[in-house]
Amino acid sequence: MLTRPILRREFFTTSAGVLMAIPGLRGLPWMQPDDSRDPSTKKRLIIMFSPNGMVSKGFWPKKRGPDFDLTEVLTPLAEFRDRMLIVKGICNQVRGDGDNHMRGMSCLLTGNELFPGNIQGGSDTPAGWAKGISIDQEIKNYLQSKPETRTRFGSLEFGVLVHNEANPWTRMVYAGPNQPVAPISDPYRMFDKLHGSTKDREMLQSVLNNLQRDHQQLPGSLQDHPLLASHRVNSQQMLHDLESSATAGSLLVPIELPRNVPLVSEMMPDISHMQMDLLVNSFANDFARIATLQFTQSVGDVRMTWLEVDEGHHHLSHEPDKNEDAQNKLRRINRWYAEQLAYLARQLAATKEPGTDRSLLDNTLIVWTNELGHGSSHTLQNLPMVMLGGGFGFEMGRYLKVDQVSTTRLWLAIAHAMGHQIDSFGLAELCKDGPVLL
Repeated sequence: MLTRPILRREFFTTSAGVLMAIPGLRGLPWMQPDDSRDPSTKKRLIIMFSPNGMVSKGFWPKKRGPDFDLTEVLTPLAEFRDRMLIVKGICNQVRGDGDNHMRGMSCLLTGNELFPGNIQGGSDTPAGWAKGISIDQEIKNYLQSKPETRTRFGSLEFGVLVHNEANPWTRMVYAGPNQPVAPISDPYRMFDKLHGSTKDREMLQSVLNNLQRDHQQLPGSLQDHPLLASHRVNSQQMLHDLESSATAGSLLVPIELPRNVPLVSEMMPDISHMQMDLLVNSFANDFARIATLQFTQSVGDVRMTWLEVDEGHHHLSHEPDKNEDAQNKLRRINRWYAEQLAYLARQLAATKEPGTDRSLLDNTLIVWTNELGHGSSHTLQNLPMVMLGGGFGFEMGRYLKVDQVSTTRLWLAIAHAMGHQIDSFGLAELCKDGPVLL
């Protein structure tokens, strides 16, 4: 007998729906899809940050569910519509010392308060660093604790034009209480971190090969000299060890970067692509499975002249919503950030997971977020949250509204999706309802 399908709203009145609604239950391993439970799947996480809040019009879709509309800001992500989850209602509920820009930045990924300190913001009380670890580092530590998921770096922190000043506005990653982690904003420095040892190995191999040729050109009597013979054997062994380590290790395939790109605002598009190319390359080589990509910082005031925007981003974000010229420019700015997300997703999708027929994007979840929900009001409510890529058990391809859920519950859900079954994260009282159901 044919029966009509159960509607989503009706499903949650059934026994199965009640079970699914229990906090944390959906994150259990047996509730995950087969590809999420596969121990050979290399789950990866990228958190991408852009600053100064979101525009009130032009970002959030009007229709919920899978038939959501692609707004002006989100249009660049059209090709990834089925692999995208937009969530409204995620809020930074951490209070205490500091202003909203400071707490918006340093409490975003930690879900914890700021220590008292002497760094004075634009308003409210002065403050110091965050009191806890950030979610990226929490998951990194979990992955690094197991031989099967351990990588060379564990996590990599990329920056794009992040100021050198160390303060709560410029740091979102924390290794622990009072332990901010600085992103690397210079692509050439990041390249050296990733591949400097590869270049050193190539140079040493070249020297050892030359030594081998020199030995062969010596007269027979000198080749048999004990010291020279010992030297030849040692250099042969070193050469063999270098070749073996290169074969047994990761792919160790570096990329070519354009030369002499200055780290200035006008070159931000080039720097952005260089950093994202390095990020994808680091995943392809399995150097890390966790990465953060931080564009400028809270109160970032880059002038995006390539978008025909001459004012600084932070300055524009303070303009009232009735200033339509400022709103148009802010939409252009945030659309550009959506284009960067699309570029990153495209590069991941075009790169095969080594030894499989899957792409890196299949095994990677990208979360694009911001320190504020809206720039001029400085609200910490309704932070823009776009999740894209491998779902890891989340239902992708839709626009979802939740009811004022703490960021800590979102990070808890992502930790569970990555296999890290922690009971709470950040401030325990903000996690009492368990991971958010997505």
